[in-house]
Amino acid sequence: MHSYKKIIIIFSVAALVFTGIAATKAPEPEKPKNLKILPKDISHEDLEKVMHGFNDALGVHCDFCHAKSKDPNQRWPDFASDEKPEKNIARKMMKMTAKINKKYFSFEKDEQGNMKNVVSCGICHHGTPHPEFKAPPHEEHQPPPPPPPANN
Repeated sequence: MHSYKKIIIIFSVAALVFTGIAATKAPEPEKPKNLKILPKDISHEDLEKVMHGFNDALGVHCDFCHAKSKDPNQRWPDFASDEKPEKNIARKMMKMTAKINKKYFSFEKDEQGNMKNVVSCGICHHGTPHPEFKAPPHEEHQPPPPPPPANN
């Protein structure tokens, strides 16, 4: 009888622990606000992939395009704010690359049949916030050799 009580207590505690773990499920990420170019129904994971792609292509962090939060207790930028001009420049660049890809590379498809983004931020930025045009180095050209002598 005594061991029967122990088993009931162990199962009860285990059930409470399991219920407590299940109840502490991580909260759903907040839906993104103020999306003007990206799809409104983009998943949190896909949005992060896009944003981290910008970070890598431009060698920047989130605060390059996103304004600092007005809430002093918030450690993340105010992602919805349009305060920084870089955010609108990024939107224009996204439209530009989409237009180039659609016009010149629409035949490039991935395995799912979606258009590949052949032209992206990294093509011009190369990991820097502001792309710089660098002309190819000037090469010294030798004059062409003289024509062969005529056989008369």
